[in-house]
Amino acid sequence: MRGIFRFFALAAGAVAAGGATAHAEKAAPPQAAVDALARIKTVVVIYAENRSFNNLWGLYPGADGVRNAQAAAAFRRQKDRDGSILKVPPPVWGGLTAPGVTPPVTEAQTENMPNKPFRIDDPKGYDVGLDKVTRDLWHRFYQNQMQINNGANDKFAAWADSGGLVMGHYDSSDLPLWKYARRYTLADHFFMGAFGGSYLNHQYLICSCAPRYAHADTSVAKGSIAAVNPDGVSLQVASGAPASAIDGAPKFVNDGAITPDFYTVNTMQPPYQPSAVKPASGQDPRYADRGNASVLPPQRNQTIGDLLTGAGVTWAWYGGAWQATLDGQNASPVPNFQYHHQPFNYYAAYAPGSAARAEHLKDGGLGGVKFIADIDAGKLPAVSFYKPQGNLTEHPGYADVLDGDSHIADVLAHLEKSPQWKNMLVVVTYDENGGFWDHVSPPKGDRFGPGSRIPALIVSPYSKKGYVDHTVYDTTSIIRFLTRRYDLPVLAGVRLRDTAVKRQGGQPIGDLTGALQF
Repeated sequence: MRGIFRFFALAAGAVAAGGATAHAEKAAPPQAAVDALARIKTVVVIYAENRSFNNLWGLYPGADGVRNAQAAAAFRRQKDRDGSILKVPPPVWGGLTAPGVTPPVTEAQTENMPNKPFRIDDPKGYDVGLDKVTRDLWHRFYQNQMQINNGANDKFAAWADSGGLVMGHYDSSDLPLWKYARRYTLADHFFMGAFGGSYLNHQYLICSCAPRYAHADTSVAKGSIAAVNPDGVSLQVASGAPASAIDGAPKFVNDGAITPDFYTVNTMQPPYQPSAVKPASGQDPRYADRGNASVLPPQRNQTIGDLLTGAGVTWAWYGGAWQATLDGQNASPVPNFQYHHQPFNYYAAYAPGSAARAEHLKDGGLGGVKFIADIDAGKLPAVSFYKPQGNLTEHPGYADVLDGDSHIADVLAHLEKSPQWKNMLVVVTYDENGGFWDHVSPPKGDRFGPGSRIPALIVSPYSKKGYVDHTVYDTTSIIRFLTRRYDLPVLAGVRLRDTAVKRQGGQPIGDLTGALQF
């Protein structure tokens, strides 16, 4: 940003992400940066679901998209599990569309596609529009690394349960958020903070850390410890598994949620309600059954919420349909509240009955009505995180793109009319790629990420207008921005990532200020 100096904290004494709480190191920003960023008094983060950059924004003019991938050496045809180039991608096993979507696109209709990216919504092809729910895809920690294949991005179809669907994308030019990109800033080198799925990337949003299940090997969760190869990044393939992707989805010895050294990297359930695991008989009804193997013990790592509170900065997490779910009114397909999308609900500091929980974990309301009411009244805290309810997140398998995109655009329209707008910064991004291919290699970082590229919009009176920002960012860039804006200590996981990127000669991960001008 012109006239504004960047800074990056030195990563001294970094500890493994997700380990025991460590003292955070404080940054020292130049006064010019402090004075400029002080104009931003309200920060809003809107967190959608499971779309790679190419999947939704690959055709955006001026962005590093699908056309670039096809024209440049970065484009790679998908390879089979043995490294040979696939003559055709695997069919979409079970069909392209989600159950109940009409007209269905069957598995047979997806056979013999060209080995290259394709338009899901092309009328000459599958003609499945943005208003239709497609089937879900694998989006898991080890599979994501196996698909990325050390940066080649050429094994997305090989290590997937959805065949060639991984290569699908849309013409999204009629979506409401495209209009916002033309008016504000689109970041086209923004990567998910961690490899894999929603659970871990929500943790990276708030703490840049992987939660840990201490002594998992002697716990009820011991069966969830993944069987991993000596390389530490790939799963052991089961005996008798299909050798070729054409013959079926891969099978593994144990595709678990927990690493061999007890970090939790795939979905586990919160220890507090709302949780997909109900209380045990006779247990406090506000808790999940801790005897259930899928329940994560309460975590104690330092989060961005803790740092904001310590600095006297007001903040809240708004969960769409939070109270409705607590009241037993969660249902599918609406609101389809997703329990593992509420990261602060895993932390002892925000346990039921605590003052911190009452102050910071808010009900966003059905359809976001309570969050929008606070927007309209000018009552947002200095920092707000908004998680839409499940059917409005754009998650394949249970949500379509159009409904979620339209909902976020509606929220943005309210924010633009808010009394707080003139001093506001809004970040709209996605938690992870949802298993969809992207051609841009993620930066070399630490063992947990960054993962594949995802969309991000920076919407603010101070964002560059109609601008495509090519700066390298990841989910931790949101923490970095908050750290810089409010002169906070630097979280241990951010220091760890900075050290890892620097050690491997990578470009420093940005803090979103490249999208701003004052």
